[in-house]
Amino acid sequence: MINNEFIRNRLWQVSLFFIILYAVGTIGLIIPYCFPLFVRLTFLALIVSTIGLFIFHRAINIKQDIIIFTVIFLLGFIVEVVGVNTGVIFGSYQYGETLGIKLFHTPLLIGLNWVFLTYTARSISDKLTKNIFLQLIIAPTLMLIYDIVMEQLAPLMDMWSWTNSSVPIKNYIAWWLIGFLFTGILKRFKINTHNPLALVLFLCQFLFFAVLFIYYNLLK
Repeated sequence: MINNEFIRNRLWQVSLFFIILYAVGTIGLIIPYCFPLFVRLTFLALIVSTIGLFIFHRAINIKQDIIIFTVIFLLGFIVEVVGVNTGVIFGSYQYGETLGIKLFHTPLLIGLNWVFLTYTARSISDKLTKNIFLQLIIAPTLMLIYDIVMEQLAPLMDMWSWTNSSVPIKNYIAWWLIGFLFTGILKRFKINTHNPLALVLFLCQFLFFAVLFIYYNLLK
């Protein structure tokens, strides 16, 4: 938990750090010579971003927050394990090497990704409206939009690939439903997601994938 003075004094520096970090990452993935190195460093961006996010997290009940974040991490990981090993949830796909250490053919980091996206999307939805129902709709929709863009870069960056080289519709349906469930969990347990860094980090990641998508699919 941090105080308001820390937020005022450090938020802009930390925000600038992440803007530069993702800008450099984007450029590195556009330059052919640098591409292999920056692909291997991709997983570090998610870890550093999550650390930054939680430095600015203002917990009401820190023990409960840790438990809930752990639950979402584990549920997200388990869903992905079932998904990649059966093809039932998302479709037939397999993970590459970019996301790091795997267990049951699934990167451990993918659970952290679910925590990060749910938290940031929920934080943004809270800023957009005070209506609880709309918050529960907006957050998973933001996560879905993020996934639609990211899916276009995943094979290129060796994050994951689809058996038939096309993303099935049920992947997007599953993403929205899982996002809705995880958003509901944060809401049910009153996890405070009023985090001043959440919007910056979500936009940095989204624009990172969006710019790369435009370059590799529309310009190159």
